[in-house]
Amino acid sequence: MLRRALLSAFLVAAVAAGPAAASEALSDVNVEGLTLAVNRKGEALLTYKRENGTIRRVLVWGAVDSLRPDAVVPQVRFKYDYAGGWGKYRKLYWRTFRSACRPYDGPALVYLLASCKAPDGSYWAVQAWVRQLPLLGFAPFLPFHDDVEAHVSHWSAPLGVLEVSPNWSYGMTAQSLFGRLSYAGAPVHGFGSTRTGNPRDRYGRNVYIDTFDSAYGKGWKRESGILVHRPTGTFCHSFVPQKPFPNYPSQRMRPAAPGEKYRVTVMGPGVTPLIQWDGPGLTNADKANDPEYNKHFDDMMAGDKICAPER
Repeated sequence: MLRRALLSAFLVAAVAAGPAAASEALSDVNVEGLTLAVNRKGEALLTYKRENGTIRRVLVWGAVDSLRPDAVVPQVRFKYDYAGGWGKYRKLYWRTFRSACRPYDGPALVYLLASCKAPDGSYWAVQAWVRQLPLLGFAPFLPFHDDVEAHVSHWSAPLGVLEVSPNWSYGMTAQSLFGRLSYAGAPVHGFGSTRTGNPRDRYGRNVYIDTFDSAYGKGWKRESGILVHRPTGTFCHSFVPQKPFPNYPSQRMRPAAPGEKYRVTVMGPGVTPLIQWDGPGLTNADKANDPEYNKHFDDMMAGDKICAPER
């Protein structure tokens, strides 16, 4: 029975084995010295140094906030001009770009590179995130694994909400996390996924789970990446022994890796910012709280048949 439970947990965790398409991240990675300017026309101009040392200016426009999931209407997305406005205006637009940025007074953001309050009261931000780390605590072994992505966002409404709770699963033999991603009071989810569990559309989102000071070693290690479920926007993960994915450098079984603390990071829906939850791991003393965790699970995860065995 326990072996079946562990296999079930592995299948849930493996659903996001491959890297997901970066939502609104720049095509350039590992940029340096990034600056953000915003004008009165609703355009943003990003200036930075690329990995090869050249300066690039990128004009961004055309999207704000997020739509609720809709199988017919495409999600909002930016337009990018990597020639600094030449593609849009056929001139050296960046030279005459006049910034009207005001001091940022919006919500606190993780991994912040640059931020701005636009004249219309909306906000722009760029956040740096190492998203494509290998899972199960492996050190980077492919060139892109430790790339720092620059995620652009533009919003005027409240951000998405990421709710996460710890739990005990499989007869209190394993620690676990469960959670829900929502926006404007509605669950966030996509309408299809690839074979490896990555979104097929821009509504879908993967949550990335990190564990701190665990069996993988000291510091933060990437544990898993999970596609939020349709139609509930929920997800779950148990920290149990797992077999590495076929393309990983070792096929030895990985140990269960509950940590002293956890963090969960996700790209906000639409063109809204990255959001993150963090919290402490469980101890044996927390087993007395299992009924409370289970009640919270029942309330948050109602309708999620995939996660039902994780209760």
